[in-house]
Amino acid sequence: MVDFHCTLHRLGNRYPALLALLIQLFVTLCLGVTIVAAVHLSSWRPSPLPAGLLHGLLAAGLARWLGLSRWWWWLNLLFVPGLLLASGAPLPSWLFLLGFLLVLLLNWNSFGERVPLYLTGAGSRRELARLLEERGERFAFVDLGCGPAGTLLWLARRFPHAQFTGVETAPLSYAIARLRSVAQRNCRIRYQNLWRSDLAAIDVAYCFLSPAPMPALWDKARAELPPGAWLISNTFEIPGVPPQRLVALKDWRDSRLLLWEIG
Repeated sequence: MVDFHCTLHRLGNRYPALLALLIQLFVTLCLGVTIVAAVHLSSWRPSPLPAGLLHGLLAAGLARWLGLSRWWWWLNLLFVPGLLLASGAPLPSWLFLLGFLLVLLLNWNSFGERVPLYLTGAGSRRELARLLEERGERFAFVDLGCGPAGTLLWLARRFPHAQFTGVETAPLSYAIARLRSVAQRNCRIRYQNLWRSDLAAIDVAYCFLSPAPMPALWDKARAELPPGAWLISNTFEIPGVPPQRLVALKDWRDSRLLLWEIG
């Protein structure tokens, strides 16, 4: 049982979207079998919405037990109840397809790069800005997986003499980030895989990824970042490599900023 749990935990680290889907299918199967058996053995007839809420609670509990992030807890909790509520509303069928496509385009990285969409909170931004003040007015900063670029643009406005770059491969996130950054002269967005990004001229590389790519990212940072440059990770550690500095943010998801100085 322990080995099976560890296997699923590793699957969640590598492919969180796949594990979330498997959880939905498993809970649906178990709950369906239970309901069919109860209906045949008693006069009890379950109502759809309470059954959907139970489904969501079980799926969210499994997601937490298997180590998925809070984003996936909420998605597993609300998915089936949301479908049941929407099914009774006069909504066109194409709306569900549109919703699915939007989620897919925002979380495209979950499948290939094993990086779901994580948004940096306001507290993280403020602490990140405090760290960047130590670099002076002029530095080159890259956000490896910038999403819709909220944090990147906030920092670019705060440090007008620094240069900010965001790289992103989720199509919808990239399009939003590109449009938002048009008027910000010291910020540019690239549709680029983070592994193809050249870090040789970067002073600070920031990321909010997932546990899966961190060892490879450390190898890339050591090979490409110049001496004295920083690698800053939001929440996720590099296995076996303690950070030089750690800032606890004390928010609802227990975020931390971990900083490694190259060389």
